[in-house]
Amino acid sequence: MSQPHVSRRRLLQSAGAAGAALALGGVGALTASAPAFAAGDAAGLRVVDSNESDPRMKYYRFATDAIGWDPAVNVLLPDDYASGRRYPVVYLFHGGGLDQDFMTFDRMGIRELTAGRPVIVVMPDGGHAGWYSNPVSSNTGPRNWETFHIEQLVPWIDANFRTYAEYDGRAVAGFSMGGFGALKYAAKYYGHFASVSAHSGPASLRRDAGLVAHWANISAGAADLGGGTVYGAPLWDEARVSADNPVERIPSYRDKRIFLVAGTSPDPVNWADWVNETQVLAGQREFRARLDEAGLPHESHEEPGGHVFRAALFRRDLDGIVDRLRKA
Repeated sequence: MSQPHVSRRRLLQSAGAAGAALALGGVGALTASAPAFAAGDAAGLRVVDSNESDPRMKYYRFATDAIGWDPAVNVLLPDDYASGRRYPVVYLFHGGGLDQDFMTFDRMGIRELTAGRPVIVVMPDGGHAGWYSNPVSSNTGPRNWETFHIEQLVPWIDANFRTYAEYDGRAVAGFSMGGFGALKYAAKYYGHFASVSAHSGPASLRRDAGLVAHWANISAGAADLGGGTVYGAPLWDEARVSADNPVERIPSYRDKRIFLVAGTSPDPVNWADWVNETQVLAGQREFRARLDEAGLPHESHEEPGGHVFRAALFRRDLDGIVDRLRKA
């Protein structure tokens, strides 16, 4: 078994530490160009900018009441999309950090990683530290990423691309903070996704005195919410934490393909790397133990190294995703 890890182990000791820990991140996609219009607005989204000139990578920016600015998405089409067939979809979520956004995975070589695979890959904005959540409080306007992704973006993608708009037609995956988002959405919205993958994504909000939940509050408050919080402070919204916490939602992973990656040897000199991956590894082990207790199959990988995106394991994951989902 192999696995990389993402962690938030010791609580930040200063705002500067918070900035360093924002490195729970991903990699990128395409830049905007001349405005174009998607094939019809839907689900509360209005296209305000787009670039469809690239044969495979399409870019859209939306106006939405869910977010106080115009979030974007990259949609990577399969090589043979012109065939007219329908395709399954992978929603791929970036990690956290001031330099992480919807362009992350393009910088990581997503075109090459997906070449020849019959699947659409959707890579949306998730905020610098949005945690794929609707926050308890925000001092910077609406930052309802969960609403944007689930209630607006998924229906918009199905309305504008040849997808299978069904359980067996969708997978969700992510790196770091995005891996948490994938695990959260797969459980909370059971009927949406048949496969879930967390690459160095934390799977336990409450362990170690709630370190990951505290980190979500602190990082989001510093980077996105102007002092607001994801889960509430000084007291959490306990029901919301439980609803989002993968280790508390084990029955909701039944009949899903589950793929987990964590690192076993983060750099002890790199504080952010060590903290991030240490917590990820511990949380994923707790999650796997509970899956085992429930008799739920999963594929997990623990690999040497720290909080990094492992392209070889992502290729393996993609092959498993394609095999699990409805065929193009």
